[in-house]
Amino acid sequence: MTTAPLVTVVVPGFDIEGYIAEALDSLRAQTLTRWRAILVDDASTDGTGRVLEEFAARDDRFRVIRHPRRKGLGAARNTALAHVDTPYLGFLDGDDIMLPRALETLVGSLEASGSDLAVGAYVRLWPEGGSYTAGEVQPWVSASTSPRRVGVTLDAHPEVTGNVVAWSKVSRTGFWRAHDLRFPENALYEDQAIAQRMYTAARAIDTVPDVVVQWRVRADGSSITQHEADPRVFRACLAAMRDGLAVLAGHGAAQRARAGQILRMDIPRLSAIADASTRSDLDAFAAEVEALHRT
Repeated sequence: MTTAPLVTVVVPGFDIEGYIAEALDSLRAQTLTRWRAILVDDASTDGTGRVLEEFAARDDRFRVIRHPRRKGLGAARNTALAHVDTPYLGFLDGDDIMLPRALETLVGSLEASGSDLAVGAYVRLWPEGGSYTAGEVQPWVSASTSPRRVGVTLDAHPEVTGNVVAWSKVSRTGFWRAHDLRFPENALYEDQAIAQRMYTAARAIDTVPDVVVQWRVRADGSSITQHEADPRVFRACLAAMRDGLAVLAGHGAAQRARAGQILRMDIPRLSAIADASTRSDLDAFAAEVEALHRT
């Protein structure tokens, strides 16, 4: 009986010493044990690299790659992609937690269906006191993944476009190779355009309503998404959503669905934090999205 790994999980990290052990422990707790993980230390200045090496020393399913200088999340993921040789590919950010049945569920779905891509649900992990508490599945996440679907197309299920994170998915490695999929580099938001490229390229998509990852809201407020009031981050967020919508051109129902989700969730959220320097940017973007939603 073969024990060759089925799936590679790419785990990038920069200065996440306080979180990375929990993320890697969540991989070791997977019910599907035929995985390997490529851990990319993006030139951390804290003890992240040491923790990665300790895990690799104890479990040979972990492999560590270290950048000599910081390149960013997209580049770290791309570095790992060159080393993936398993049939399936997934991602986990080094401050998040993968639930125990995540790989079993997502890989199992693809093994049974033959689809290119399986998409799961996720929740936020909120700081509370000295620990973290998992939130509920949000409506846009539920709309993208529930009910369970097997072998659907983007045109048949346009609401899947609301699921824009890299780490809620497992896909075929050959799918990435065939479509030359890579993450944007030198960007603050890496996931949105690549997620939409995956949806538009996929022959068939599986969705599973199971929660596969808990997405940490850091208690110290150090993640990029916790700094969206900063004009540079604010504009990067708008640019990422605009890029994702552009990828969906030619898929009218999907583009309208994504535009509607942005209007319901992102525009109100960003409107609450916009200041004098970003208000006009937001207004212009909102007008663009309204026009796409009406087409």
